[in-house]
Amino acid sequence: MDTQPTTLDAPAIAEFLTRHPNFFNDFPTLLADLHIPHPHGTHAVSMSERQLIAMRDKVRMLESKLAELIQFGEENDGISEKLHALTLALVTASVPQDITAALAIHLRDGFAVPHHALRAWTLTGEPMPGLGDPVSQAVRDSVAGMPHPVCGALAVNEASDWFGEASPHLRSFASIPLRPAPAAAPIGLRVLASEEAKRLYPGMGTLYLERLSQLVGAALVRMQG
Repeated sequence: MDTQPTTLDAPAIAEFLTRHPNFFNDFPTLLADLHIPHPHGTHAVSMSERQLIAMRDKVRMLESKLAELIQFGEENDGISEKLHALTLALVTASVPQDITAALAIHLRDGFAVPHHALRAWTLTGEPMPGLGDPVSQAVRDSVAGMPHPVCGALAVNEASDWFGEASPHLRSFASIPLRPAPAAAPIGLRVLASEEAKRLYPGMGTLYLERLSQLVGAALVRMQG
């Protein structure tokens, strides 16, 4: 009985070669006889040469990826060093003014963030100058609903007034709830701001911002006593 020939399309051929890895061992001359278009030109090359080109392209891609990962690693090392220096300053702070001074210096000189504001609440003990200005319940509720720092637009509108005359010139913000521990309720809010619209942007990594939140929160709680 006659049978219809099987139609071979590109996926079927690819599947066949995948299921028969020894095909070119059985027909070794095909590798030399087959010529396919060059991926970066108009002339044809042999199958083996095409494989070499593909391997070179893959090596270049991996080298580019490795260079990118090295760059990210170096940037993270730099951020870690700066955060460590700030941590030491907060650990050795003896009065609330030391905390605010350390933040001002390290954020400006280490992280190139000249604009920042801080408000703290639910703290006991003596009032902390520059930190205990009253905030509305709406601000506290907003901060309580922020599980992570929020970057981009200002997350708490009332915080715009905290920057005084610089406020109209600020274009991007990082609103950081202050928590003395990862699962603790926020005790305040720190806002970083920049005049550059893309300096603090949605989707940027917030790991170091969260660590900054915990460092400042723990320092403030320590100062209560």
